[in-house]
Amino acid sequence: MPLSKSLPNTPSLLKRAGTDKLREVFLKYASLQKNGEHYMTSEDFVRKFLGLFTESAFNDESVRLLAGIADTSKDGLISFSEFQAFEGLLCKPDALYRTAFQLFDRKGNGTVSFADFAEVVQKTELHSKIPFSLDGPFIKRYFGDKKQRLINYAEFTQLLHDFHEEHAMEAFRTRDPAGTGFISPLDFQDIIVKVKRHLLTPGVKDNLVSVTEGHKVSFPYFMAFTSLLNNMELIKQVYLHATEGSRTDMVTKDQILQAAQTMSQITPLEVDILFDLAGAVHQAGWWKRRRKIAPNSRIDYSDLSNIAPEHYTKHITPRLADIKVVESAANRSAFIQILESSYRFTLGSFAGAVGATVVYPIDLVKTRMQNQRAGSYIGEVAYRNSWDCFKKVIRHEGVLGLYRGLLPQLLGVAPEKAIKLTMNDLVRDKFTDKKGNIPTWAEVLAGGVAGGSQVVFTNPLEIVKIRLQVAGEIASGSKIRAWSVVKELGLFGLYKGARACLLRDVPFSAIYFPTYAHVKAMMADKDGYNHPLTLLAAGAIAGVPAASLVTPADVIKTRLQVVARSGQTTYTGVWDATKKIMAEEGPRAFWKGTAARVFRSSPQFGVTLVTYELLQRLFYVDFGGSQPKGSEAHKIASPIETAAAKTTFENLDHIGGYRAAVPLLAGVESKFGLYLPRFGRGVAAGTPTTTTTTGS
Repeated sequence: MPLSKSLPNTPSLLKRAGTDKLREVFLKYASLQKNGEHYMTSEDFVRKFLGLFTESAFNDESVRLLAGIADTSKDGLISFSEFQAFEGLLCKPDALYRTAFQLFDRKGNGTVSFADFAEVVQKTELHSKIPFSLDGPFIKRYFGDKKQRLINYAEFTQLLHDFHEEHAMEAFRTRDPAGTGFISPLDFQDIIVKVKRHLLTPGVKDNLVSVTEGHKVSFPYFMAFTSLLNNMELIKQVYLHATEGSRTDMVTKDQILQAAQTMSQITPLEVDILFDLAGAVHQAGWWKRRRKIAPNSRIDYSDLSNIAPEHYTKHITPRLADIKVVESAANRSAFIQILESSYRFTLGSFAGAVGATVVYPIDLVKTRMQNQRAGSYIGEVAYRNSWDCFKKVIRHEGVLGLYRGLLPQLLGVAPEKAIKLTMNDLVRDKFTDKKGNIPTWAEVLAGGVAGGSQVVFTNPLEIVKIRLQVAGEIASGSKIRAWSVVKELGLFGLYKGARACLLRDVPFSAIYFPTYAHVKAMMADKDGYNHPLTLLAAGAIAGVPAASLVTPADVIKTRLQVVARSGQTTYTGVWDATKKIMAEEGPRAFWKGTAARVFRSSPQFGVTLVTYELLQRLFYVDFGGSQPKGSEAHKIASPIETAAAKTTFENLDHIGGYRAAVPLLAGVESKFGLYLPRFGRGVAAGTPTTTTTTGS
């Protein structure tokens, strides 16, 4: 049963399909007509419509059992009314248990008898491997000594829950015939693999023997281990309670025990097993060896996910593209990494252009305020403040005057922002460990490298943009165009003030990107998801310290790049500009335009980052590397959400509740361990070997 990992942006309860559309789908698959009515056979429903058991040597008894879930009349045929009724059942919040109940309700009378229960259980793969005693005290407690009591739906849900735990205990007793209270590590492994197969990740499965350290397994240890597997989602909530919502903080056994006291009945033995198992899985995954967990060892959320991955990953933003380039990170070649950087560069270009356009008027005001020099030119002071500058630009140059120089800005900002975002992601990836954690110094380094790398695009862009922006201050004179500025400056002239540009951009990015990452993590919800508004807010907040603290370098860069008019002070370099500005205008001059710069940089980077991350969500491409944190909600799912999360949506005829049909049936197997045999028993005559998944 192919399962995907995405959930559409739907409410927790699926919306029912319309009768006419549902009838159209039903008639498409119904192959039998009787007394003027159309019916689906078991194979029509299970193999053709649901797309299950498509193998040529399928197990026809398993197909009939599954079809019986919808066939409430138990006549071997599914009418439209039964087809529609089952679609409604799939939309209920307890659809998983109701589906399982109808699997066991073999007579369709709303109850489960002992014969019904035994019939289904005896056909499961688990029973064939570890037979369960159907004449023991557990069965008699539910069905009575004479096994004649009928179980209703509510009672059945508890029976199904208790049955799986009883099966595990009976398996232990079978492997301990002498009643010593111990079983061997290999017997322990065998029982867990067979009885708890649906709860095991590959890492846990591979370390079942090593976690016992070769010692015999006691019954208390066995029960604690199975309880731990059953309650891993609760363990995760205990961890989040201990870390106040953080998924990266390391916690000790004592912290987990303390948090568990206020939330649950998790025992110290279960916590010991948790840390031992986390250590075994982690070490096997990293260095293919195991070491003894130290008493003061720590774990984080990723260790818990290695033991029990999230029930589902909810992609809040609908994906316009969903491409998987490599199967795993191990398959990432140099070429794939180049493709990944190109992908990020492309999205970063578009995001940068959007951000620059939104805040360009503020940038123009900031530039004119910074270029205003007190005392060095007669009649110099044209603007009292940023608001006064804004009003005068509109009055004298019109609204379009606020966008003077935008075109070269857009041509340059695309590669500038793209190289910055790409380089930051690239360097962060190199220093991020397998748990997704990165040290603060590496975050600062990644930001600094990103800021330094962008100067090759930033400096030519800035000098052309600034000269166009201040051109409007001259009342008379010919109109200046970008190309004329480029020709006048020449190649080397385009990099005038590059040192000041480096002095501004390196610390800006070194401050901005780590701040953004931490603020973004703080603003994520309890499921680790960042709403677009929180991305925008995080980007804007991070821009405040980054933009304000590097304003002196921005002032110096602006003075070096603007052509001094007659009577204005000229500068030969960074140090010369610093001395002259201090001498002529005082230290306050270095902070000119701070407000305008903050109001420009904060929203610009907020818009740029939210656009960049949303584009990665919309056009999702998995290169085997890291993805932006907060793009997905890792949730503990309700049965109906789990079902909808796992559906592939490959069959367009799976409408309404039937969107959850395939994963719900998979859930009956995986949650309750009721795996039905797929092969054997032969094929019915004339049965096709392929399924119809979409309409033609």
